[in-house]
Amino acid sequence: MKKDNFFAILLELMLIFTSLSCSTEGALQQILGKSAEPPVFLDCKPVSSTEMVFKFSQAVNVKSLYFEPPLEVESIGEGEDVSVIFAKQLEEGKKVTADIIVEDSGLNTLNVIVPFRTRNDRMPKLVINELRTENSKPKAEFVEFLSKEAGNLGAMRLFIAGHSVSTPVYEFPPTEVKAGEYIVLHLRTVEEGCLDETGADLALSGGTDAQSNARDFWFPGNTKLLHKSDALWLLDQDDKIIDAILLSESTENKWANNKVAEAADFLGKKKAWLPKQGEAKEWSPGPSDAVLTAGTTSTRTICRDETITQKPCAVNWYITDTSSATPGKPNSVKRYTPKS
Repeated sequence: MKKDNFFAILLELMLIFTSLSCSTEGALQQILGKSAEPPVFLDCKPVSSTEMVFKFSQAVNVKSLYFEPPLEVESIGEGEDVSVIFAKQLEEGKKVTADIIVEDSGLNTLNVIVPFRTRNDRMPKLVINELRTENSKPKAEFVEFLSKEAGNLGAMRLFIAGHSVSTPVYEFPPTEVKAGEYIVLHLRTVEEGCLDETGADLALSGGTDAQSNARDFWFPGNTKLLHKSDALWLLDQDDKIIDAILLSESTENKWANNKVAEAADFLGKKKAWLPKQGEAKEWSPGPSDAVLTAGTTSTRTICRDETITQKPCAVNWYITDTSSATPGKPNSVKRYTPKS
């Protein structure tokens, strides 16, 4: 009997302790307003030449904020969207790293170190103009652009589906360009003297295919980034597509891989790639709708027809004849004809 009473009393004490623990924790949370969930950093984005916004999962206030290189700050807001106002207009497309510490109402803190590029509202209209998909050292794959107007390239992003459909393969540094200027992004660096031409001197860079009258940029390393079946597109800072192209080595019904298939669907729905005939309200292009690349080599490149109105469509493109690649120059009109 005594043994039963002992266990009953012990059980009752355990229930009382558990109840007190839960109520005490709940009471403390109500009194202090403390959240068990710390804030989460979501994004940061420049919204003008003098303002950027840090986005968090909940309201925060900023405990410290530093920029590298240093930037003069006029005011710092608070809340879920923290607005930072700068004292003067920032250089367009400049790469900056922010080191920010924030705190929520529950005294949870979060430290974020994040790179970003300052706002650029002067991006020129670029068209993808020529591509080399095959490498033959020292001739590297390249993407050539033609600037249709003057502006600044800073923060413009190039995506190549074979690399990633969500992460740009390249971000342009701040660079003033003129209308009619050819810009070549060489997709490997295998020689000495290959320099990015961000200033007025277009003869600065050495390297195979660098031209003294064209602007050259060089992707570091020696890995393959562009393939015969691929998709490329340029984005501005508002994720608007500036230009795009779809490539396929065959006209079969199935894309070469899931990345290219996903990119093709994205570009079709955004009307960044159009059918060979007519317009499309919303569609998903297949390999037969892409530029056929089966005949390309290191000297036979894919060229946009510069004599007709620019249109994101396969009929605007052709393969040049052997030894007719023209990086940094007007496209050759000599066309490759496959042997029957």
